[in-house]
Amino acid sequence: MTGEKTMSTDIQRVAIVATGVIGASWAACFLARGLEVTATDPAPGAEDALRLSVAAHWPVMEKMGLAPGASPDRLRFVDTPEEAVADAQFVQESGPERLDLKRALFQRLDTAAPDVILASSSSTLLISEIQTGCAHPERIVLGHPFNPPHLIPLVEVVGGSATSETAIAQAMAFYASIGKKPIRLMKEVRGHVANRLQAALWQEAFHLVEAGVASVADIDAAIAHGPGLRWALLGPFLNLHLSGGPGGIAELFSKPLWQATQAMWADLGQLTVDPGLAAQVADGVNAELAALDPVAMQRQRDDVLLGLLRLKADAENLP
Repeated sequence: MTGEKTMSTDIQRVAIVATGVIGASWAACFLARGLEVTATDPAPGAEDALRLSVAAHWPVMEKMGLAPGASPDRLRFVDTPEEAVADAQFVQESGPERLDLKRALFQRLDTAAPDVILASSSSTLLISEIQTGCAHPERIVLGHPFNPPHLIPLVEVVGGSATSETAIAQAMAFYASIGKKPIRLMKEVRGHVANRLQAALWQEAFHLVEAGVASVADIDAAIAHGPGLRWALLGPFLNLHLSGGPGGIAELFSKPLWQATQAMWADLGQLTVDPGLAAQVADGVNAELAALDPVAMQRQRDDVLLGLLRLKADAENLP
């Protein structure tokens, strides 16, 4: 792109704009990689909440392994976005999922930090919509993490209509340098990739409850003790490939099993979650939790996830 700015590839100072659940998780992630983090959020008590969140995440970051110099003491909190990005080499925004707010915020960031990549954690909005009105839209990208960012490696990266290829490549390189698994989307789509895939699963899960096919707990068990285990290792297409026999996925498409699978697509539920179904699912979740310790469940989820991540890191032939 003509007039494209050169942005730093040796990033040591990151700004986090908005420090809710996602922003705080990003903060722990960046700090654990030895980076200096400057954060801002206008909510009352935001600094205290951020520091408490980082402290809560830090034990698992220590188990994952800290970079040299990594410390929560390298976190600084300031009052305004302009202060946060003044000395930043990369900006990660994680504000509310409202287009009007993000547009206004990015115009401020664009003016205050004209020479660095501005990345949004947005789950559903398009970067083309967000970068409208910015003087330097070529360096504005989507950097959508999967929750929680301090644990889950996935980051979805895509540019808007005015984003440069250089900015996308540099964002991909930065996320990879801190241990993330960035994927490049070739075009914008609302919800990106992972959220759309899980939205499809949630739709059918709610449909199965509404149709009285299975309980909330059994639907959770069906994924947690079934395909979820395989999906964590290979993903949908490679799992299909292994289901095809010696001929792989190409052979699978000619088998009756695949025809039956496609027939199920026409039978999947299309529904809106009304108050009655919402209450039914909430009651089912509460019943499922009654036999569990929620705090221990989350801790054990993190511990098992950490063990899985370590195993995957050593498995060279897994994607």
